[in-house]
Amino acid sequence: MLGATGTIGRATVRALVARGHEVVCFVRPRARAQGETADGVMLPAGVIVRTGDVTDPVSLAQDGFRGERFDAVMSCMASRTGVPRDAQAIDYQAHVNVLEAARHAGVGQFVLLSAICVQKPLLAFQQAKLSFETHLVEHDMIYSIVRPTAFFKSLSGQVARVKQGRPYLVFGDGRLTACKPISDNDLGAYLAGCLDDERRWNRVLPIGGPGPAITPIEQGERLFALLGRKPNIRRVPVALLDGIIAGLSMAGWIVPRLADKAELARIGRYYATESMLVLNPTTGRYDADATPSTGSDSLFDYYAQLIRGEAQAERGDHAVF
Repeated sequence: MLGATGTIGRATVRALVARGHEVVCFVRPRARAQGETADGVMLPAGVIVRTGDVTDPVSLAQDGFRGERFDAVMSCMASRTGVPRDAQAIDYQAHVNVLEAARHAGVGQFVLLSAICVQKPLLAFQQAKLSFETHLVEHDMIYSIVRPTAFFKSLSGQVARVKQGRPYLVFGDGRLTACKPISDNDLGAYLAGCLDDERRWNRVLPIGGPGPAITPIEQGERLFALLGRKPNIRRVPVALLDGIIAGLSMAGWIVPRLADKAELARIGRYYATESMLVLNPTTGRYDADATPSTGSDSLFDYYAQLIRGEAQAERGDHAVF
């Protein structure tokens, strides 16, 4: 298991253990004890934790696989920022390293957590993910490539600001995009199910959560309703992002670190203007009806849990707001 200490990775490990699988997690060297990372993340009892470097083929073989037999490899691993350097190193090359080590170890199945946004790859991390998807499909190994829609944690960044009395921000009219949000637990269960469900083998699998697709303005209106307040929604022009991107791109020629900032702004613009739904290749439009659903967790139930303090959003480097 790769990427086991992220929120989706942890949910997937729990689902694997619940199904009776023996799980070995390969994590960064900062893990300090079996089942516990340096960040205090606990993995289920019985999970084996091994440390090493996924960017180093030797470490993968010696510290990860250790000459042992594994039935499958599952990866929830992703670059932390999505900037070109990180994307190439993790989303592509580290996965190539894992696949090669798995092939030498005789592994027969690979389950990959990808992203639905690779349907329209305009960004470095999307291109890196798509390149590895192609690489995986070309190998003689059972594969499942899972492309989820928006995550709860990615859509929860404004809960705190709205609770503080600040307006909810939307780009354009708030209806530029739509998604079928999926929870960590529902996605983890779906990923774990790929190991045994032959209908998910050798397929690219877009997947969303339950219910109809929702727009940003619907998310904001529902959030205010849960708080018992009149909606206070502020519209932000997409052109503002275009200006930021242009400025950072020009400055990046002089100050290289600003080039990464420009890419982060491009990522923000992408999510502000592109729906996280299945893209119809014929019409070029996003299709909510063609986007499969799974699970039972609702984004708005999650908002209610955040409001009551029963949950905490771990958004990390992938926050939009």
